[in-house]
Amino acid sequence: MHTDQTSVGVVGLGYVGLPLALAMHDAGYDVVGVDVDPNKVETLRNGKSTVEDVTDEEVAQAVDAGMTFTTDYDQLAGADGVSICVPTPLRKTDTPDLSYVLDAVECLAPVVSNGCTVVLESTVYPGATEEAVAEVLAENGATIGDDLYLAFSPERIDPGNEEYGPTDIPKVLGGVTDECGNRAEALYAPVFEEVIRVDSSTEAELVKLLENTFRAVNIGLINELAQIAHELDVDIWNAIEAAETKPFGFMPFYPGPGLGGHCIPIDPFYLSWKADQHGVDTRFIDLADTVNREMPQHVVDRVVHQLNDRGTALSNADVLILGAAYKPNVSDVRESPALDIITELEEWQATVDYHDPHVPELTVGKKTYESVPLTDDRLQSADCAVIVTDHSELDIDRIVEESALVFDARNATSHRDDDHVVRL
Repeated sequence: MHTDQTSVGVVGLGYVGLPLALAMHDAGYDVVGVDVDPNKVETLRNGKSTVEDVTDEEVAQAVDAGMTFTTDYDQLAGADGVSICVPTPLRKTDTPDLSYVLDAVECLAPVVSNGCTVVLESTVYPGATEEAVAEVLAENGATIGDDLYLAFSPERIDPGNEEYGPTDIPKVLGGVTDECGNRAEALYAPVFEEVIRVDSSTEAELVKLLENTFRAVNIGLINELAQIAHELDVDIWNAIEAAETKPFGFMPFYPGPGLGGHCIPIDPFYLSWKADQHGVDTRFIDLADTVNREMPQHVVDRVVHQLNDRGTALSNADVLILGAAYKPNVSDVRESPALDIITELEEWQATVDYHDPHVPELTVGKKTYESVPLTDDRLQSADCAVIVTDHSELDIDRIVEESALVFDARNATSHRDDDHVVRL
């Protein structure tokens, strides 16, 4: 094991990279954080956080202790290790977009010194680290496993999760070679409570995709069952609660208005794209994606029927969306089902407002909305309040008591038994 690494860099200072940089600083490393966004870098230099789960105080303390934030890759020269935490979105064709990763590696390749350990944390298809990233790093004549050491370690950050901090979650990693894995393990061992070695970078890449595809498929199943339960006039939430009493062979998943965030709606496409390259059909993955993408429409259909039962056409209705973020207690609206729900309601010509204490402004298509105050008058004036994201700040009892109709897509009203409350 090589434990003499002291200087490290983190490329990409978003919801993964910034917490990692701070954790590495706390572990005793000299840390340089690099990001292409000069505004973000300037904010961090001033001791202000750019990530909801990181406090200003944590950033300020790190800056005071010598942590560096920069847009200049040259400041990574001489670094013993570099972690890459940049976005990996999908193209419009639902194929992997590694442009941010490759741009970062191309900037890094001429800078890093022999002996540096590079760890990719951005989600990629199986084989990408060994194929695409290694190829770029080797363009300057470096030999992976001798001159530079390359590994993959999937990020497991769960925004808004107060139970598990970044370093509490076991850290999976796999090297392109055994020595690459050894170096990466030595780099991360002082930072994380537990490091889990797998046999290769490709295996580590599959671990990440396995985790999120497992969730996507099971959420798709429970979303389909929720639609069946509705037709059978059965409470799906009660059924799940009863099934959960079985001490073996069952793991609860919960229905919702659709998937959001960067991981679960997107990661399975990295796996299915790679499988297609090998002539393998991913029927479970494709079907789950279809079901999950249909859930915003299912929510709107249910709202339409509830309003019709009360003599109100959706085109004449005032609908208040409660929660725009993709999950509770965060501000992230990437892939949020609220976007699709609002779009569909607008197409029906409904009057739509939203309230979200974490999202002051929301752009849907070409229209920008501002979060409205959640006053009693606003609740009373809405024909339907739709709970899309159950932030802890939402006063559910007041929402129920002041609203004429509540459609609850998150089971936030499970403690209530009101005729005008309808659950998914």
